[in-house]
Amino acid sequence: MASSAQSGGSSGGPAVPTVQRGIVKMVLSGCAIIVRGQPRGGPPPERQINLSNIRAGNLARRAAATQPDAKDTPDEPWAFPAREFLRKKLIGKEVCFTIENKTPQGREYGMIYLGKDTNGENIAESLVAEGLATRREGMRANNPEQNRLAECEEQAKAAKKGMWSEGSGSQTIRDSHHQKPVNAIIEHVRDGSVVRALLLPDYYLVTVMLSGIKCPTFRREADGSETPEPFAAEAKFFTESRLLQRDVQIILESCHNQNILGTILHPNGNITELLLKDGFARCVDWSIAVYTRGAEKLRAAERFAKDRRLRIWRDYVAPTANLDQKDKQFVAKVMQVLNADAIVVKLNSGDYKTIHLSSIRPPRLEGENTQDKNKKLRPLYDIPYMFEAREFLRKKLIGKKVNVTVDYIRPASPATETVPAFSERTCATVTIGGINIAEALVSKGLATVIRYRQDDDQRSSHYDELLAAEARAIKNGKGLHSKKEVPIHRVADISGDTQKAKQFLPFLQRAGRSEAVVEYVFSGSRLKLYLPKETCLITFLLAGIECPRGARNLPGLVQEGEPFSEEATLFTKELVLQREVEVEVESMDKAGNFIGWLHIDGANLSVLLVEHALSKVHFTAERSSYYKSLLSAEEAAKQKKEKVWAHYEEQPVEEVAPMLEEKERSASYKPVFVTEITDDLHFYVQDVETGTQLEKLMENMRNDIASHPPVEGSYAPRRGEFCIAKFVDGEWYRARVEKVESPAKVHVFYIDYGNREILPSTRLGTLPPAFSTRVLPAQATEYAFAFIQVPQDEDARTDAVDSVVRDIQNTQCLLNVEHLSAGCPHVTLQFADSKGDVGLGLVKEGLVMVEVRKEKQFQKVITEYLNAQESAKSARLNLWRYGDFRADDADEFGYSR
Repeated sequence: MASSAQSGGSSGGPAVPTVQRGIVKMVLSGCAIIVRGQPRGGPPPERQINLSNIRAGNLARRAAATQPDAKDTPDEPWAFPAREFLRKKLIGKEVCFTIENKTPQGREYGMIYLGKDTNGENIAESLVAEGLATRREGMRANNPEQNRLAECEEQAKAAKKGMWSEGSGSQTIRDSHHQKPVNAIIEHVRDGSVVRALLLPDYYLVTVMLSGIKCPTFRREADGSETPEPFAAEAKFFTESRLLQRDVQIILESCHNQNILGTILHPNGNITELLLKDGFARCVDWSIAVYTRGAEKLRAAERFAKDRRLRIWRDYVAPTANLDQKDKQFVAKVMQVLNADAIVVKLNSGDYKTIHLSSIRPPRLEGENTQDKNKKLRPLYDIPYMFEAREFLRKKLIGKKVNVTVDYIRPASPATETVPAFSERTCATVTIGGINIAEALVSKGLATVIRYRQDDDQRSSHYDELLAAEARAIKNGKGLHSKKEVPIHRVADISGDTQKAKQFLPFLQRAGRSEAVVEYVFSGSRLKLYLPKETCLITFLLAGIECPRGARNLPGLVQEGEPFSEEATLFTKELVLQREVEVEVESMDKAGNFIGWLHIDGANLSVLLVEHALSKVHFTAERSSYYKSLLSAEEAAKQKKEKVWAHYEEQPVEEVAPMLEEKERSASYKPVFVTEITDDLHFYVQDVETGTQLEKLMENMRNDIASHPPVEGSYAPRRGEFCIAKFVDGEWYRARVEKVESPAKVHVFYIDYGNREILPSTRLGTLPPAFSTRVLPAQATEYAFAFIQVPQDEDARTDAVDSVVRDIQNTQCLLNVEHLSAGCPHVTLQFADSKGDVGLGLVKEGLVMVEVRKEKQFQKVITEYLNAQESAKSARLNLWRYGDFRADDADEFGYSR
């Protein structure tokens, strides 16, 4: 071929590569061709030219027969498409080339151009630009040709061409015949589910793996021999006897690791389904989704073999083989959604059962540093999409009847270093109205599908539908698969936070009926609510009733619950747990718990509890518009003599002979506004008559402070000094310094309201003279209840204080001073509307005892109080729940008779 060579250089200066010409005879690979010269009196000379500076994949090569240890090598990715690209472009065409390098073994590397000179198409650049070859590793772009190759490679990457696309080399064949029947001849059967086929009419020889199944294979040993797995030889013969050298049609469905996935159709049937039905194969999850004739057909064929224990299933035991039919499929009512993959259902027998949705995983935190270690994790609100998943299930299922089909029982597992212990779990498919709840959850991107080992049969009976739903969710970017920012739920938990509860109380009182969701039921009358509009959690106590107390864990002992406390809790749970309700907040107790009325489907829960003899009417209900309903419900329950009224007997009222009073008791009630209740059952009130003066003074004082704000930190507090203090609501109030621990801890007393607080000195300032106590005296006056003894036991005293807070704090009452004492005046209080005696109500409830006084003018009142105390003692209410303890145990209980 040298006879056709033409020189392109000169004798002086640096050597320039010689340009040579030839005709392409054969393409060996994506980067090697054979070029021939013009024939002159015989066959022309030939040369193999390898493209320099680039690399294309190697084609498959069989092992040399002379080398026993050699092995066949398969096609490298994109090797065949690169070879085909050159074959179609170059075969029979004239090219010119330059030799840039020649190895000692005689291999020549150079540049090839299409046409008669170097102005034609650069073949190396075309291969790289199509993504069918890459620049050689370590090559630096130090000349124009190499710079151009680098640019071509970047363009191919950007355009995702060839090897830079998301597919692989086999995609070329699969795309051209995708989902279309292709005529073929089966040339070789490797095992039951893998064959070599010659595609017609183009005569492509390809390896085809049957979609959706896998047969036992032949394991190659170190010495080159093959050891068949059980039933591998039988499965191979089954396929060979039906397909080898037969004309078939193949549906090319996908490709995997250079192997094509497909379905082989024969006039006598579908070999994929036949292999499964005869027990020669098992379904595989990774490729079953591409099976065009429906995964359910394959699963049904596999179940057929499993049920008959054919061949590879000879030792098969079904996951639910030990369950009775009634335990495998049943209808139940959903009572609670535990999280995004578990529910609690009530069976027809009345028992409760926890059901986990099969084969799905709820949302979870990804990574280790996603959560602040100093902040307690609240999974429902802190894990992305957990709240949305729970709400989806709650709205769909709570209170509804569902069909449950048990798929498998997951045995209990012990705890490890990384995984906590799990109890035995019943995993099932739950449907409602024909909708698979797990599938719906996955399709919305609110859960993911668990991947299993191929031999793990403990999975959902609708596993393929779950995988398909997840694929749709990923494709559409739903929920967990969305690229948008995850939703954040900032939910404030103000349960037990007295300060926040005080600020929040007026809003709820003014709101009237508010929408809420019951998140938890502590007892029959104590619940945790989520308020969607306010995005907060509160503890809510039912007003107007007294519900049996449940068991409590106290330090060193467990206090048993009162009779019917568990029944009351269960009743409330079944009625309102995780339901949407309406609440009316009336007041709050000392611990920051809100008190009011709860309505479910138009019914008052307090009335329902009384109706079912699970609660008694509390005397505080007298002021409510629901009092008549409560009384009539209680009367009906008393007549039935059930539950809390099982031992009820109407007791005759003992008449107490009236005593002549030598001195008339003074009863001059004045209206007051109760602002604060202390822990020792004292209270502070404001005179209603001077209330407008206080409001005017506070308005003027705040306007003055706004125009002349105090300099932060300029005030040095001293004990006993009057000042202004900024409360948690951001407003300034008159106060008195009671104690100075440090500049950061100053004890103050709000002289117009009676509450105390510890503040830093930066939140204090000098009281302007125009608003001093000389202008308007301190408006909060301290009083104590007359004729009662405050319990010395801490728990009993807390109960009494909570009751008073619930009944009279932030309300208007009527006050009468009965007698003076060294500490503060002792008074009786009446409700402003019903004129009921507050202290007498505490005695009736057994929350306090009577203080017997000898003054003649008080004997009529004392007698009324003592009669109420005897009634409470007979009913064993609160202090008297264990009888009259005062005779022998007074000192132990901290009381004096």
